[in-house]
Amino acid sequence: MNIHSLELVNFRNYTQANWTFPPHIIVLYGPNGVGKSNILEALYVSTIGKSYRTNDTQDLLQFGATEAGIIVEFIKQDTKQKINLRLSGKEKKDIRLNGNRILQKELMGTLNTVIFSPEDLQLIKGSPSLRRRFLDIEISQTSALYYQQLRMYNKILQQRNKVLKDSYGKRKVSLAEWDYQLAETGSFIIKKRLDSLRKINLLLDLMNRRLTGGKENLKLTYDQHQSEGSYIVEPEALYNQLQANLPVDRQRMSTSFGPHRDDLGFFSGPIDLKRFGSQGQQRTAILSLKLSELEYIKSEVGEYPILLLDDVLSELDKERRQNLLQFIHKRIQTFITTTDLEEVQHLTDVALVNCERR
Repeated sequence: MNIHSLELVNFRNYTQANWTFPPHIIVLYGPNGVGKSNILEALYVSTIGKSYRTNDTQDLLQFGATEAGIIVEFIKQDTKQKINLRLSGKEKKDIRLNGNRILQKELMGTLNTVIFSPEDLQLIKGSPSLRRRFLDIEISQTSALYYQQLRMYNKILQQRNKVLKDSYGKRKVSLAEWDYQLAETGSFIIKKRLDSLRKINLLLDLMNRRLTGGKENLKLTYDQHQSEGSYIVEPEALYNQLQANLPVDRQRMSTSFGPHRDDLGFFSGPIDLKRFGSQGQQRTAILSLKLSELEYIKSEVGEYPILLLDDVLSELDKERRQNLLQFIHKRIQTFITTTDLEEVQHLTDVALVNCERR
């Protein structure tokens, strides 16, 4: 899989710009503020229909513009395809695949990318929502059914929480209808997460051993909120737990149990890296996670995704940087943003794009 060309219209700081890319490493360089990350952001928007930097579509439009456009031509499974997005601050996104209009939910999995940005270094120490989002996006890129069930679960969850708020202090309203639906979709989500984690862990430990010279192993654990011992995964068990939590949920006006409350743990042997891991261990773990993400997507869809490295090389020490670049070199089409070309000077077959010139 590789991206052949990109065209931007009124996107961020680009009024009109287009590029053609080779199928290997592309280095986007220049001082801060020239729009290097904006190119990666446009490619990511073409992957899932929204940015990793903002939730407001208006932020993606050039100042004063009412619309913005992204056109991406790419090769997937030896077939040339084209994504065309029209973004507006007031209207729904217009998304077209090979000229045919599609919904945003249908875009997921069309163009596979993996983003690695400085914010990802907070995955271990950050909030559980960051880790859930990482896992959900990774699985969704390889499973349309998972993405569909996840969207359905979140919609049902919002409806249940609204009923809890609207009925607070009033006669108790039955939530059985919502609980049955949450239990069914929640069961699918948890089972898929556990199955995916099993596959990811095999890759993750292998990558981490390579990076540490076999000195450390690494494992992701699935932490289910309120479960004791074995996981609660079957619909009936999930429904019973939701019913048991009803008094608390009515008081708090929110749903206290389900996959929306679960978390991931990072362990090197018995060591919880969030609590006791050094900064070096945590950074190695995140790098291993990103490399395993590449391999996981390849194992599910048959080819490597596009790798987007957004100003991350400067955050890694020389050894980790070299390990990363050695892994991707001549294997994965990779877009790298940097202000310092010395970070990639030892690589061959690299296309340099000066973002000051456009």
